[in-house]
This record gives sequence, structure tokens and C-alpha cells, in this order.
Amino acid sequence: MFATIRRYLSSHLSSHLSSHLYIGMAISLSVLLISAQSAHGEANRVFPIEQSEKCAVKFAQYHHDYPATDIITKMGCAFLAPIDGTVDEVSRKDRWSGKTNRGQDRGGLFVSIIGVDGVRYYGSHLSEVAGGIEPGVVVTAGQELGKVGDTGSARGTSPHLHFGLSWPTEKGDWKIRRGALLPYKYLKSWQKGGNLSPVDAIEAAKSKG
Repeated sequence: MFATIRRYLSSHLSSHLSSHLYIGMAISLSVLLISAQSAHGEANRVFPIEQSEKCAVKFAQYHHDYPATDIITKMGCAFLAPIDGTVDEVSRKDRWSGKTNRGQDRGGLFVSIIGVDGVRYYGSHLSEVAGGIEPGVVVTAGQELGKVGDTGSARGTSPHLHFGLSWPTEKGDWKIRRGALLPYKYLKSWQKGGNLSPVDAIEAAKSKG
């Protein structure tokens, strides 16, 4: 039922509303769905890379400098929405330069979503962003958001998805968006079909931050 409502809003209402009003409605919908999910059980989560023979993955427990995970896999493998939610921020242009190495540009092409659980899920270094993925669009767990690549500061390295968990912030707050909680144990759970929730840990990290 929830997925049907989200698809209806995306396909029918967005063409009739101003972008600001539509984004506001979509985010409000996500807030309502958080309450609805609480009443009907835990939100479903999936591993953020398509699980197929051609897209075998490797990822380490720790990450340099700040909490995040680099999931190494083949160029072009699908980056999937880990949970139902609303698209938060999108970058379709690689602005990174090794000469300036600006923090806000390091992710290259990226997509972040605010899950129905209130957590922000972020994937960057994409080779492309999927069509129709724009701020305010509602997505479902397992929906393709883009494809793995090596844009931004990953240029010249093995293709991988930089994956971050954080709490929602003002747009452009890249220092939080890139990762505020180590995702490793959550990724391991989702990879095996589990549904370990980062909600409590994100709330704890936010209170310390």
C-alpha cells in the first residue's frame, strides 16, 4: 500500500505542483510513513548493490578519516535504494579536481535519500544517476538510484560505491552527509537478508555531534 501511494505521487502529482510544494509533500509523506511503518512493523532494508554473480563485492570494516564504507565492485553495477524513502540530494555532474580537492566535490555523482526510518542513506562516486531520480521523488527499497563508478576523488581508483549513514541536515552539509556512523555491520546484515536498523545508533551519534 505504501509503495503504491509513493508511486502515485511521483507519477501523477509532480507534474501539477511546483517543485518546492512537491518536495514538501513528498517529505511530509515520508514522515507519515515513518509513523505508519512503526505501526505495521520495521521498514525493510536491502543491500545497496545489486546482488548478482557479475557484481561481487568487497568492503572493509573501517574507513579512513571518518565513518563510512567503500564497497568495491564492478563499474556499472546498480546502486539500489536501501530502504523506502524520499530522494534528498542529487549530483549529476562531476566537479572534482585534484588541484582543488574541495570536500563538497569529492563524491562526484551521488544520490542521498531520507529513509522512512528517518536515516539518510548516501551513495557516491557513481558513473551515472538513474533517470527520474531528483530531490523529492519517492523511491522503494531495491529501486535503482544509479550505477557504480569512479567519479569525484575516486578517479583513478577501483570502481566502488562510497556508502554513508547519517541524520538529515540542511542541504549541502557534505561533512555529515558523507557518513556519521560506520555502516559495516548494517551492510553485513542486509547482505545476508537481515534487517539490522541503524536508527538508534544514528540518534546516539547525532546527540554526540
